[in-house]
Amino acid sequence: MLTIDASGLDNAGKTTIVKQIMKEDVTTVSPTLGFIIKTIDFEGYRLNIWDVGGQKTLRSYWKNYFEKTDTLVWVVDATDRLRVDDCRDELAGLLLEERLMGASLLIFLNKTDVEGCMTEDEVRERLRLDSIKTHKWTILHCSAMTGKNLHEGLQWVVQDAKDRLFLY
Repeated sequence: MLTIDASGLDNAGKTTIVKQIMKEDVTTVSPTLGFIIKTIDFEGYRLNIWDVGGQKTLRSYWKNYFEKTDTLVWVVDATDRLRVDDCRDELAGLLLEERLMGASLLIFLNKTDVEGCMTEDEVRERLRLDSIKTHKWTILHCSAMTGKNLHEGLQWVVQDAKDRLFLY
């Protein structure tokens, strides 16, 4: 069983990503108050996916949801340039959490199908991703609405877990 925590600022697309992965209706999504847990079998592995609400009032509680986390999926809204500094600060704070030590980091750059969105290079720079040395990480463009690259993200999570956790 692998535990994945989907976090990020409110309206980044976390719930839509989880619904898309679960093959649920993505046309009706409301803000997540607290958390939702979904379980999926993927390529022979059982994944517990925690969808954690991203509203500012909930962020102080995030650390309570990270017990035994294998991968933190940080969802970034590629259209939200105004809050990218807040996004960077929240991510940096989470990566200091003791419960996330040893967890990998998958950054889903969501809404990349929207014209004028931030580029991967812009997000790498603004979030200071290249300075992250404490966690193995990767970044993937995605679209929660179409499902683009969500499967590839889960493949990365599973392969990373195999590489790190199941060495004999």
